Amino acid sequence: MAMIQLTELHPGTNAIIRHLDGGHSIISRLAAMGFTPGGSLSVVRSSETGPLLICLRGSRVALGQGEASHIFVSLAEEMTSPVAEKGCGCEITIALTGQPNVGKSSVFNLLTGLNQHVGNWTGKTVENKEGKYHYSDVNFRVVDLPGTYSLTASSEEERIARDYLLHGGSELAVVVVNAASLERSLYLVAEMLLLPVPLVIALNMTDVAEQEGVKVDPRVLEAALGIPVVPMVAARGTGLKVLQETILQFYDHAIPYQPRVPSILPAHQAILDDLMGRIQPYLPAGYPPRWLAIKLLEGDEEITALMKTAIPAKEWEGVEALLYQHEDAILDIAGARYEWAARIMRAAVEEPKVTRASLTANLDRVLTHPFWGTLGLLLILGAVFWLTYSIGSPIQVALSKGINTLAQALRSSWPFQPGWFLEFLAVGLLGGIGMILTFLPILVIFFASLGFLEDTGYMSRAAFLSDRWMHKMGLHGKSFMPILLGFGCNVPAVLGTRIIESRRSRLLTTLLIPLIPCTARMAVITVLAAAFFGQYAFWISWGLVGLSLAIMIVVGLLLHHFFFENEHVPFIMELPLYHVPNMRTIGIYTWENILGFLKKAGTTILIATMIIWALAYFPSGHIEQSYLGMVGRFLEPVGSLMGLPWPVLVALLASIIAKENAVATLAVLYGSVAVLAASLPLAAALAFMVFLVLFIPCVGTVAAIRQETKSWKWTMGNIGMQLVLSLSLAIAVFQVGRLF
Repeated sequence: MAMIQLTELHPGTNAIIRHLDGGHSIISRLAAMGFTPGGSLSVVRSSETGPLLICLRGSRVALGQGEASHIFVSLAEEMTSPVAEKGCGCEITIALTGQPNVGKSSVFNLLTGLNQHVGNWTGKTVENKEGKYHYSDVNFRVVDLPGTYSLTASSEEERIARDYLLHGGSELAVVVVNAASLERSLYLVAEMLLLPVPLVIALNMTDVAEQEGVKVDPRVLEAALGIPVVPMVAARGTGLKVLQETILQFYDHAIPYQPRVPSILPAHQAILDDLMGRIQPYLPAGYPPRWLAIKLLEGDEEITALMKTAIPAKEWEGVEALLYQHEDAILDIAGARYEWAARIMRAAVEEPKVTRASLTANLDRVLTHPFWGTLGLLLILGAVFWLTYSIGSPIQVALSKGINTLAQALRSSWPFQPGWFLEFLAVGLLGGIGMILTFLPILVIFFASLGFLEDTGYMSRAAFLSDRWMHKMGLHGKSFMPILLGFGCNVPAVLGTRIIESRRSRLLTTLLIPLIPCTARMAVITVLAAAFFGQYAFWISWGLVGLSLAIMIVVGLLLHHFFFENEHVPFIMELPLYHVPNMRTIGIYTWENILGFLKKAGTTILIATMIIWALAYFPSGHIEQSYLGMVGRFLEPVGSLMGLPWPVLVALLASIIAKENAVATLAVLYGSVAVLAASLPLAAALAFMVFLVLFIPCVGTVAAIRQETKSWKWTMGNIGMQLVLSLSLAIAVFQVGRLF
């Protein structure tokens, strides 16, 4: 039977998976997503450059071209799978786990409410969410683990989830599964049944399953699994009391626990037994022997490294030889899990007729289309943009006016206080607080919109559509939204990078966002371009925007090549079913992000604002004779390379607080921008504009970068990069321009 690469198939083609290649890491990730030999699939979307959209095992999965090239299939003449058409004083610790897009956050919020704490796992940049609740005189602590498709550590998030389940000390694990995509969810359950921690299944999104024509019998599912199953609709609060009661009874041993653990396929059973015998004397504490042996057969790099250090070198040679001879065992292991899941599905699930087209399938015909989907993406993002700034900007203006009024009242009510003290309160302290407050309207609307799109299931479609452009710079498709929103304000754009799962891709996106001209920079450019270039202001302004975007692309390519060593960002992502968003989940998501901004970035903004105010005020009370002015004069030799006098450099330094300060400072130092325009050669004026548009970001953006990267190294590196870029290009523009 002829085999072809998955990338060669056209939309609407049905096929059967025959072979995977690409090494242990990629094969393990693909197998966890359901790509195992013998599995049936259907191509929904394909492209020569962009990702593919595949229907597989009841779910839609997006695959990058590189990942799809590792899958070899044969054509299927007939496929009858419905997939192609549908779419006590004590404290008990509970680990809450599940795959992405199963409603785990809704279950966590339902259990804990606002009694939550968000931090970071020790030594990690991944968020650690914990919450507590009290039920029937018992205190419960819930640890919300990162979403993971399997227990193979392909990412930092998956490694954290696995390590906690193995060593975290939880008495119980609640596994949230998606009733509408149960077969894929059961893959994780199959792995977790080998761990010592007992399980309770939260069968979530049963309403979405019913909308798709899928009927799941929870009692039959419970009997088939041998573990408790609780049907839920977390978005509506349905099933909470039953889940809490089940957890309590389970802890009290009032519910039997007799899990039916899947077995490996017969072809590798003897190999598994042999391997378990070889490693048994050297098992590290806390690792179940069967699970450890299976992970070795899967080629798990972390477990392999662990056992290599635990087993003497001579014995390890035999183990390594055995593993080398059976590199294909990962496919048998994954295949056995899916066979086990399929048997359970046949017993407990009634699926719709083949002819029934689901809401998700109908919507995806438009929303994942290369043209109509991209148009829809632009319209949706445009609506988010419009909503964020049409509502947020007037509130920002009102807050700014209120702060200014309060500052004037403060000056007039305390006339006998020292001038420096009044200015410190009015400009340094109130100005800093005002800057933080003016960010809040934009951030609230932005995060609420982001949460809405994520909770409906649309965000993964946006990533699917934009990945064909983003991956050229080593970015994930989800990088598109933060980059686009950077045109409004870099602060929420940087904070928005947390939707990107890949740490490397998230970091690269964060470093590129400050190169995007935000509305504040655009406002300054508009004012100065009109003063300097008159009727040519429009072309100069848009030329500067184009320059910024071109530099962003070039810098992205250079960073991807030299700093990230062309590391490939895998694009294997499930596209969840569309469903009605949970307003409670969106509200808590928005609240947590705003609170995090106030605690971290807000503090940095306030301190930085007061420091820069002090530099601009002391020792004389006038900016011309201030320390900031002295710095400007000190830098005048550098400014001369761009044809810029020292007051212009002072204005640039003042723009670190807020970009609008550049125009205000120039007005103070020159009386008006027109006076500066009359005295500055066109080459110097253009150099000034280039310097301004590429200059280091405002203090709010710097604080956001520090918050998201958790690193002063990357934060200062970003500042240094933009300083070098702005300075070198501005000098080049002036030196070349003066020749004409």
